[in-house]
Amino acid sequence: MAGGQQPQENDVPVYLFTGFLEAGKTKFIQETLEDKRFNSGEKTLLLQCEEGIEELDPSRFPGGGKNILIQEIDSPEQINADYLNELAKKAKAERVLIEYNGMWNLNDLAQAMPENWIVYQEFMFADARCFLSYNANMRSLMVDKLMTAELIVLNRATPDLDKMEIHKVIRGVSRRVNIAYEYPDGRVEYDEIEDPLPFDVNAPVIDIHDDDFGIWYMDCQDEPQKYTGKTVKFLAQVCQTNRAGKNSFVPGRFAMTCCVQDIQFVGFPCSYDGYKALEQRAWVRVTAKVGYKFHNIYRGKGPVLTAISVEPAEKPLNDVVTFS
Repeated sequence: MAGGQQPQENDVPVYLFTGFLEAGKTKFIQETLEDKRFNSGEKTLLLQCEEGIEELDPSRFPGGGKNILIQEIDSPEQINADYLNELAKKAKAERVLIEYNGMWNLNDLAQAMPENWIVYQEFMFADARCFLSYNANMRSLMVDKLMTAELIVLNRATPDLDKMEIHKVIRGVSRRVNIAYEYPDGRVEYDEIEDPLPFDVNAPVIDIHDDDFGIWYMDCQDEPQKYTGKTVKFLAQVCQTNRAGKNSFVPGRFAMTCCVQDIQFVGFPCSYDGYKALEQRAWVRVTAKVGYKFHNIYRGKGPVLTAISVEPAEKPLNDVVTFS
């Protein structure tokens, strides 16, 4: 397991494995903890949030797995900061691995984790043969896992898979996640289908079409360096919130991830001296310079805009955007 961030002092790194039952999570965790490059004796807390067909075999871990405390979690109601801290203390945990139940929402876990538990890597697993069916029948749960994953491993892949359709589904949720197909013979193939953006990132002013805000928002989040120092122009609604920071507001749009129940407001903090004159939820055409720096809204670094102009605008025909 390479990549991710390096832990800061007092941080407890969390490695998160998501996906539906029989997706291959347990097998991957077993192989990972057998690898001495990853498991060289670090005190580890492993939370298993579902009971699958395959079971872990700690006897095959280096040192017989004596450095690992495995704890089963039977229901999402068990997950709270006090209980997780208690388990971490019991394990003297230097890190945490979580095999998360695919039927539980990730936001519940995020809200319940202790503040010093930081997700350093997140992997999603799925049976490639069932992926499109899961997407059709459990779209909201699929989106929930895809939105924050760094890698999705589609195992049990077959030569007749509709990879273009799978690619479109995944890219409709996240342009950041890497896609890997694992075949029964152990061969791994990475998705290298290119996704041209519907706007010119090299233009003097990157003009975002009204319906493309969601695509730009995702791409700017995933690859902020692509836009840093550049000027963008887009249609947005005004969100006046203290979280935006001093002399700032959040221009954004309501976006739908999978269904009307999942519509949420998304946007970036934007500094603008005339922000007080902007009416809440008013439609505006924003021209702004994109920066990348620390902001409390992210609890870290993220895209931060500096307005060049904010002009009144008309409500578009489609006031809700999508991410595809």
